[in-house]
Amino acid sequence: MAENNKEQKDTKDINENKMVAALSYIWILCLVPLFLKRNSKFAQFHAKQGLLLFIVEIVGSIIFPIPIIGWALFIAVILLAVLGVRAALDGQYWQMPFLGKYAEKINL
Repeated sequence: MAENNKEQKDTKDINENKMVAALSYIWILCLVPLFLKRNSKFAQFHAKQGLLLFIVEIVGSIIFPIPIIGWALFIAVILLAVLGVRAALDGQYWQMPFLGKYAEKINL
């Protein structure tokens, strides 16, 4: 019975916060769910990944203009952002390749 209640609570959290979680992958908008949805496990999960992606984008802005390497990184960042938005809107806990394991370690 308690597990069913927890599952309903998780489903409610996901349904209420899909849109805000999707903002996590759009550049600096990752701060919106990070600070405004502190009680949402779902929004925080995506916001932490979005924050790491944002940091990669800032650091990558130095590398992006470099042919081939920079362009590949830029395409990878865009792809991860699109996949993250899609997963958030679908209500999935999707862990980004490479960065997802580090996002779990963020405690804000």
